[in-house]
Amino acid sequence: MSDTPATTPSHFIQKIIEQDLLDNKNDGRVLTRFPPEPNGYLHIGHAKSICLNFGIAEQFSGGCNLRFDDTNPAKEDVEFVEAIKQDVSWLGFEWQQPVLFTSNYFQQLYNFACVLIKAGKAYVCDLQADQIREYRGTLTQPGKDSPGRDRTIEENLALFEAMKNGEFGDGERVLRARIDMASPNINLRDPVIYRVKRATHHQTGDQWCIYPMYDFAHCMSDALEGITHSLCTLEFEDHRPLYNWFIENSGVDCHPQQIEFSRLSLEHTVVSKRVLSGLVENGHVSGWDDPRMPTLAGMRRRGYSAAAVRDFCQKIGVTKSDNMVEMAFLESCVREDLQDQALRVMGVLRPLKVIIENFPEGTTEDLIASNHPQDESMGTRTIPFSRTVYIDQEDFRESANKKYKRLKTDSEVRLRYGYVIRCNEVIKDEQGEIIELRCTYDPDTLGVNPEDRKVKGVIHWVSVEHALEAEVQVYDRLFSVANPAAEENISSVVNPESLISFPNAQLEPGLLNAVAGQGYQFEREGYFCRDIADNDSGKPVFNRTVALRDSWAKIEKKG
Repeated sequence: MSDTPATTPSHFIQKIIEQDLLDNKNDGRVLTRFPPEPNGYLHIGHAKSICLNFGIAEQFSGGCNLRFDDTNPAKEDVEFVEAIKQDVSWLGFEWQQPVLFTSNYFQQLYNFACVLIKAGKAYVCDLQADQIREYRGTLTQPGKDSPGRDRTIEENLALFEAMKNGEFGDGERVLRARIDMASPNINLRDPVIYRVKRATHHQTGDQWCIYPMYDFAHCMSDALEGITHSLCTLEFEDHRPLYNWFIENSGVDCHPQQIEFSRLSLEHTVVSKRVLSGLVENGHVSGWDDPRMPTLAGMRRRGYSAAAVRDFCQKIGVTKSDNMVEMAFLESCVREDLQDQALRVMGVLRPLKVIIENFPEGTTEDLIASNHPQDESMGTRTIPFSRTVYIDQEDFRESANKKYKRLKTDSEVRLRYGYVIRCNEVIKDEQGEIIELRCTYDPDTLGVNPEDRKVKGVIHWVSVEHALEAEVQVYDRLFSVANPAAEENISSVVNPESLISFPNAQLEPGLLNAVAGQGYQFEREGYFCRDIADNDSGKPVFNRTVALRDSWAKIEKKG
């Protein structure tokens, strides 16, 4: 892929690896890994990790493994495995073949645990989960030894085998590392290595009823694969001594280097899988791929391109300092990407019928429109013009001041790529709602301004006879506050206007053949793409990818 500019300054991880290569550490090899848990869809935070791990491998002519951390089968599913593979591919990266799973190593991990037991460095504990937490102590108080901490090696080996053979119930026994219950680092206070959990595994079926914990399985899998640099987010910094302890005491030859970087936090959204799962389960969104979700599947469906997401990840950089990134920054990367490549079209979201009384009935005139005003190479298209057209309800006022540059009663406005029209009469229904305008057009104003008057406004339109009726979904930020994770009740700050649907929008007829995911600029409305699925009525569905400009900036300043 290699589209990162050569002038991009090196970040601290690149500098570490550059020095390792100079020192011929790892025999000059670079092998990273991306280890997602298959218990949900990937989100924008994962995109940063993907771009970093695969990007590092690419930059230093190494490799990157895609390895699923599948140690909790009760919450995992093949659906998530396939979705994650699709997301990584969509971003433009290739992993070392084949796809790997921590479950590939279950027997080896069990053997490593036995090595620790035989060395007197692991034991079977009878305490329940709440008791283990109580015995662990606090940041200011040391922990207490488990009653099983001084079992003999023989007892522990027998009990651990009994755990494997299914002789204990879920949570009845655990295997713990025997390190230091008085360590100032709580992670070293005899952490749990294995627990009993009866659940059918999506890869191994019912072969196992004990499963390793992340801290143990992750580092040992890294070592078994020969990973050179294990890149993870800052919350694992305090786990690094444990990462090293397991590797140094399990008899494995390879010792990967764990390096931590700051995770991505994005305003107006959350990246906790637990919270995202709750949004799905509670019906706040339609699913993991809802275009309002920060998941890569949702962003793809909304119309974000892989290039825009990679550009965003490259621009925010890699540091060891946690910070909150403005949503507007991500949206600006998306806008920048679409600005250059999105075809310009016209779409009327709130249609208002306009009859042009002096245009011949039964006649259609083809007008020429530019596909991109700033790029002539993108060519032109023809759009049909007829006696009856739709304009947007927002583009008409019966009366307004001089600052209003759109259509008013007894005033003129230009139809984009077309003629100047004048509104002569307003038709209303019994409730007083405007349902139709009667207008005339000036046939001498196609492509030229009137000689005797100045017409300032330009509005978009579509021909009624030729329009494509569609449902248009205008998506906005899912949460109304910048940091929803700080709220006690996150449901209370879900933005009620995060989705506004226009079920009877009228679009240019050429959009009937729009390809899902391809970006278009609906002039004066924003950037849109066709959804992957049309609605039950058979109408095509178009999703707003991003507005033409950041409409939240003024709101947040006022707040």
